[in-house]
Amino acid sequence: MSTTTAVAPLTIQDAEALVTHARRAAEAAGVTVSITVLDAGGHLLAFRRDDQAVLISGETSTRKAYTALQLNAATADLVEAVQPGGLFHTLPTALDRPLLFIAGGIPVHRDGRLIGAIGVGGGAPTQDHGFAQAAVEALV
Repeated sequence: MSTTTAVAPLTIQDAEALVTHARRAAEAAGVTVSITVLDAGGHLLAFRRDDQAVLISGETSTRKAYTALQLNAATADLVEAVQPGGLFHTLPTALDRPLLFIAGGIPVHRDGRLIGAIGVGGGAPTQDHGFAQAAVEALV
């Protein structure tokens, strides 16, 4: 008898809802952004870049989502860990992975399980974090 309960994966509908909520939060703040949503395996489920968003925001949103997913933590909470003397100081250069330790990436959980991540890029790091957080909170 198994005690494991299946948790529904992040769906395309969930991903589109995350993008919509993050976009609305950014628009309300007058900020143009890129938004990336990854599933639990790190596969792209949704991506959107506002017409006027800086081009690099597409890359930063994706790397923020990937970092949040791989470390199961908001990237805003990891910024200090990669500073000299921090727990993950060498991690950004130790791996050949697209990690980015700038606020704006947040893991997505369902019933306590990691099911994906969202990354937002284009605004100030604290803004990007807020837009991603608003999207995750609205997904409930």
